[in-house]
Formats: sequence, structure tokens, C-alpha cells
Amino acid sequence: MFKKITIILITTFTLTLNVNAASDGELILKKNEPSEVRDCFENINRATFAFNQALDGIIFQPVASVYKKLPSPVKNGVSNSLQNLSNLVTIPNNILQGDFALAGSNTGRFLINSTAGILGLVDVAQYLGMSDYVKEDFGQSFAKLGAGPGCYIVLPVLGPSTMRDTVSSTVNFLGGNAWYNVTVKNDTHHFDDIDYYSSRAAAGIDFRAKNYDSIENLEKNSIDFYASVKSLYLQDRQKKI
Repeated sequence: MFKKITIILITTFTLTLNVNAASDGELILKKNEPSEVRDCFENINRATFAFNQALDGIIFQPVASVYKKLPSPVKNGVSNSLQNLSNLVTIPNNILQGDFALAGSNTGRFLINSTAGILGLVDVAQYLGMSDYVKEDFGQSFAKLGAGPGCYIVLPVLGPSTMRDTVSSTVNFLGGNAWYNVTVKNDTHHFDDIDYYSSRAAAGIDFRAKNYDSIENLEKNSIDFYASVKSLYLQDRQKKI
């Protein structure tokens, strides 16, 4: 059990960096003012942020620097496959938000890419002219249902969040993520725990590699790196919601 919790914490940390990412995985570096969200725990948040940065320097940054040197077809295949899996969270949230047409489109995208696209390695749906894919999560759905963001918070290992996004992330482990359900939660005899954890780790590494230079430049050029990351996180969440 302790090993599973440790793996979840480490891999999810890299995934939470995705809150700074656009739908194609690239960082959004805008100067728009984010919505007003109080930093109620700033002193604790800054200490936690420093810890997370140290962890990134020890583990994620070195791995990402190697990964980014892999051939483009390999990296594209990994990205496509991970995006395909993320449909399993996006589709339920399309439904929660009342966008049934998009839910149907994303379901078709998932089925096409999972079969003709060889488990999502090739984004066949894109070549067929289907609309661009936009990720959705339970935090966005909660917001559209009227839940406020609450205070800004930096979670140990997990990274930047708000109280709303922190609560919503637990839905994935309570049945809201079909990929988690068939790999970890239920014994399907077709998948194992390692399949889920490996995909989560790969997603984090893929994101870190895509944004390697952007993150390094942001840290180098920011007077207050903590404040810059907070601003980017809040801007991106506001944009997506």
C-alpha cells in the first residue's frame, strides 16, 4: 500500500504541471490577470513549492532531458497514446457539462484511435478531419456547476492547485477515471496496477520534456518563480473553465 501511495504521489506531481499547459501540451505564457484567488497559505505554499522544485531537479528534470532526445516518431506516439487515454476522463466531463455532442465526438475519437490508431499511437481521428481535442477534467466541471476555486494551495509532490481542484482530483480515484478502474481499482485480469502507474509517469515525463526550455527560461527570468507559476496556473484554469 505504501508503495502504491508513493508512486501515485510522484507521478501525479508531474501531471499537475499540466495545469500550466494548453490542449497541445504547450505552456500558456500570457500576461492576462488571473481570477482573484486568495493565497491563504502563502508561507506554507512557498516552503512546499521549494520542496517540489528540489524533487524536480533530482528526478523529473534529468529524466525529461533524456526523453526529449528520443526520435520524434517515438515521442509523438507516446503523446498520442496518452492523449487517447485522457479521453476516458474527458468524455464523462463532457457529459457532466451538458456537451453531449462533444461527448459523442470524443467517444468516436477514442474508438477510432484505439483500434485503427493502434491503441492511440497514431491520431487517426485527426487525419479524418475530426475537431481538435480539448481535455476536460472534474475541476472544470465543478467550476461550471458553480463551485468556487477556494484558496490557492501547493500540495507536496502534487504541485499547484486550488481547494476545488484538489477535491475534484479525488474523483479520479473514486470511480471517475475508467482507466484507473480497470487497472487498479478492479481486478479485470487484463491490466495490472503497473499499467496505470506507468502511463501516469509517462504523461508527466512527456509534459516536462515538451516544456523543458519554457520551464527553465521561466525560472531563470522570473524575479519570483513561485508567483509566476501561481499566475500561470490560475490563468490556465480560468481559460479552460
